[in-house]
Amino acid sequence: MSVAEAATHHSVNALYDAHHGWLCGWLLRRLGNASDAADLAQDTFVSVLVGGQAGAIREPRPFLATVAGRLVAHRYRRRALEQAYLDALAALPEELAPSPEARLLALEVLQELDRVLQGMPSRVRKVFLLAHLEALSYREIAERLRISASSVKQHLTRANRQCLFALTA
Repeated sequence: MSVAEAATHHSVNALYDAHHGWLCGWLLRRLGNASDAADLAQDTFVSVLVGGQAGAIREPRPFLATVAGRLVAHRYRRRALEQAYLDALAALPEELAPSPEARLLALEVLQELDRVLQGMPSRVRKVFLLAHLEALSYREIAERLRISASSVKQHLTRANRQCLFALTA
């Protein structure tokens, strides 16, 4: 282990010792479930460890709350996406329902697509969703977003490439 890695581990250990209990309580108040709070507290510290910047954190509690808040939002978004997919499956006739393996693969693809979409600029994401979910034309999207049709085409091309790259990587 290098000196830098040792320093990072020491910083994360000190951060964990000083703030883990507080973070678990903070998450428990938001989630209402001690198990989920503990899981997300661990995920928060793993994120800090992987980031490698624990020693540079000046205000630990606001920093940890921001990281944990993002993880909470991601968890809710993932659960909402899963529930929407399961609701759609429940509406299918039994003979058309996919196998459990196909369901799992579809959920994984949806989660990856959601992750990619969240990483896009707002306007690019809106263009993508309007084109693919509402099946609007370039002209209709341009009118709705008050941008040019050529901008719609550029945004959609960018979004499609990002999604395709992420899903085939």
